[in-house]
Amino acid sequence: MIPVAEPSLGEEELANVTEAVKSGWISSKGRFIEEFENEFAKYCGVKYGVATSNGTVTLHLALKALGIEAGDEVIVPDLTFVATANVVTYCNARPVFVDSHPQYWCVDPEKIEEKITPKTKAIMPVHLYGHPCDMGMILEIAEDYDLYVVEDAAESHGAEYKGKRVGSFGEINCFSFYGNKIISTGEGGMCVTKDEELAGKMRILRDHGMNPNKRYWYDVVGYNYRMTNLQAAIGVAQLRKLDRFVEKKREIARLYEEGLSELAERGLIKLQPEMAWAKCVYWMYCILIEDKFGRSRNELMKKLEENGIETRPFFYPMHLIPPYESNKAFPAAEQISREGINLPSAVGLKEEEIKFILEKVKSG
Repeated sequence: MIPVAEPSLGEEELANVTEAVKSGWISSKGRFIEEFENEFAKYCGVKYGVATSNGTVTLHLALKALGIEAGDEVIVPDLTFVATANVVTYCNARPVFVDSHPQYWCVDPEKIEEKITPKTKAIMPVHLYGHPCDMGMILEIAEDYDLYVVEDAAESHGAEYKGKRVGSFGEINCFSFYGNKIISTGEGGMCVTKDEELAGKMRILRDHGMNPNKRYWYDVVGYNYRMTNLQAAIGVAQLRKLDRFVEKKREIARLYEEGLSELAERGLIKLQPEMAWAKCVYWMYCILIEDKFGRSRNELMKKLEENGIETRPFFYPMHLIPPYESNKAFPAAEQISREGINLPSAVGLKEEEIKFILEKVKSG
């Protein structure tokens, strides 16, 4: 089976983990944690990094540090992984969904303003499948309404908006290092921020709320959201490879685009977009299966599976799943979700494997 995604690990990761094991520092203290935080924050163009146990808790930690609480509302894209909506609910706040932009699939900034109420406290844009949001418009809206911005960049390490890396725009910005992400620590995540005070709040909250100057004294209710030194050891090695991984992802996308261009020209599929103002990192290479293709999206996925090719459907729109079900219309999100398929995109994918995948997709 050609996997849809898998981590790329080597001798550098093994050497770092071995060092961590031999040091005895395998839990939430050790030299690799601070190194990973500092180097990843620097990569994003900000000063502070706060490593966490997974990507979901980065989002929760960010909202708690910003004071999101019961009665508040947070703008969230309708088409996203469920964690983006869930963390708002964890704060006893309400996620307010916004439809997708039909061209590049992220939240449509022109539809945000109509969803803002006096209860709105933040906007959480998601850089979906490796493509950045239109951060210029989002930041303008946030400034006009005095709202926080929390970037969900879990799928977009190294992506750029107008030459500036994602993770550098919001008050707090969040990444995941799950096993299928562009760089991985197995589980794990990182909040990055320019704000020293927010970084300090998050460090306290991720360690049960313990006062940093008075051990085992707790001024607030916190969480156990810490990353281990073993995870950070892998992360340090992975980060050194990130630019290389991004270029490989972009090369894989180029090969898919070349191979599928005829189907796209005939209106049978739509290729994954890259706007002129964006650098997409193609976390997953995605296509949309149009009605004229001759098979449904699910039928094509079944055919590919029978030929040893793993794929994934797109996320369901949040308004269709039971916890957030509503009768409101989100036509772009619904269509993109219904038609979308993730093709194998691991950095270890071989050119002959791509040719085989292309052959099976083009044969309908």
